[in-house]
Amino acid sequence: MVSLEEQLKNPVWYSLNETHKKFGVEYDGVRFYNQEVCTFGSFFDEAKTKKASDKYIKTTDSFFFVSESQTPIIDDTKIILEKKIDGCQMVLNQLSEVLITEDIVLLTDEYIDEVYDLIWLVMPGYYRRRTFEMGNYYGIFKDGKLVSLTGQRMQTNLFIEVSAVVTHPDYTRKGLAKQLIAHTTKEILKVNKTPILHTNKGNLAIPLYEKLGYKLTRDMNWWTYRKK
Repeated sequence: MVSLEEQLKNPVWYSLNETHKKFGVEYDGVRFYNQEVCTFGSFFDEAKTKKASDKYIKTTDSFFFVSESQTPIIDDTKIILEKKIDGCQMVLNQLSEVLITEDIVLLTDEYIDEVYDLIWLVMPGYYRRRTFEMGNYYGIFKDGKLVSLTGQRMQTNLFIEVSAVVTHPDYTRKGLAKQLIAHTTKEILKVNKTPILHTNKGNLAIPLYEKLGYKLTRDMNWWTYRKK
């Protein structure tokens, strides 16, 4: 078995090799998620990304390559680099004690549209309806509507990623995200896996993640491409 440390260097690749294998498509040794679920791609050999991305872009208008340090090679006659997100990976060291005062609900299929709408309101651009299939989602409701949530995204036999941490603008600064992250982290620990998360460098939420017990471990960059 590949060690946790090795898996975390290329989380998309190993997610598609294990837990999310059913969502994977592969072109020339480069792995992607089915674009209906997620538009992340992964590789070890950047020399193979040009031909592979030419094939994948036929199925979607945009996608991401996720890489710690390598730079993908693309065919700039067909694909445009929209932006490079300088990201980082955080891994749980030890979860801090958090008082859970809210009623946190496991979100079932009946909430797919509400999850989609809230994420696109706060963080438009990457989430697709079938992203919901990647893991469990948890939410907090106020006045009969979903106002805060978090979910699970990439995962293997060794780790699960905390993702989609969003709160409606009308309900921020109430500690909802903090409680949801703590709850989701505990659920991951219950299945004996390591909680991780990804964010962009300089994100104002990083101090919160650190207070909860997460530690910055490595760069993890997101190359965003779109069809020319």
